[in-house]
Amino acid sequence: MSTEEEHHHAITPRRVSFAWERTPLHWIPDEPTATHVINVLHLLLPAGERWFVKVFKEALPLVGDPRLLKDVKGFMGQEATHSVQHSYVLDHLAEQRLDTEAYTRHVDFLFEKLLGEQPPFGAPIPTQEWLRFRLSLVAAIEQFTAVLGNWVLHAEALDHADSDEVMLDLLRWHGAEEVEHRSVAFDMYQHCGGEGLPRYARRIEGMVVVAPVLLWLWVWGTSYLIRHDPELAGTQRYSLREHNKAVAKGLLPSWRELGAAIPRYFRRSYHPSQEGSLRKAVEYLAASPAARSAAGAIGRAALS
Repeated sequence: MSTEEEHHHAITPRRVSFAWERTPLHWIPDEPTATHVINVLHLLLPAGERWFVKVFKEALPLVGDPRLLKDVKGFMGQEATHSVQHSYVLDHLAEQRLDTEAYTRHVDFLFEKLLGEQPPFGAPIPTQEWLRFRLSLVAAIEQFTAVLGNWVLHAEALDHADSDEVMLDLLRWHGAEEVEHRSVAFDMYQHCGGEGLPRYARRIEGMVVVAPVLLWLWVWGTSYLIRHDPELAGTQRYSLREHNKAVAKGLLPSWRELGAAIPRYFRRSYHPSQEGSLRKAVEYLAASPAARSAAGAIGRAALS
């Protein structure tokens, strides 16, 4: 796909749905650690992606570029759909006796209260600066979602491990859309984040906040899921050794792959269009069972 085609690629939501009835709790067979490391996505994304949409909605009046505005609205539609679909996975986990509410209420507090429309604890931060800071956080988070999206699109080891097909389709549909819109949050921040050195410094600040907090949430979330897994019945705990075994099998992204995303982001010349392959993402979206079904439903509705 040419640079020109990438620049004009339309970002549109796909109203997908998934049937979870046959998806087992350990959807990567005999790999509870790898399963639950990835399952943390379902704990974080419903609240996190609702928050993305709220922050961008606040910032829409600041967007003066019609093309960016169109991309941002497409991004918001995709993120809203992601939030809904991952929340259905939480319902499925609850049906399998793995209740996540004790963890997700802390995630809700983080996004809805600590990072809400008003600065927490009455902090005297000007409204526009608080908005710019939160936009920098979204851009930094989207750096990691693009890296993870690109990883899962290429993670053939998940197929070789006989992973559940429905869960793989969810992850790859979502990952493909993350690659598809990988530049939007960054471009939104650049457009609304002020000028010159302060804008760059705030972008770095966003990553300095996001990287350790995401790591903490992920380790905590994985530990929670393994401890409360009814099939493990308290016989296992999260360990770095088991995590690294899953990495060696190709079932999880490597620490190096994730860590290298940070110094790339720190380069002043950096742009997220360098992450992943839009061609690969579009090819998967054309083949995804859920995306194809959603497209077919739209086509049937147009003909009726």
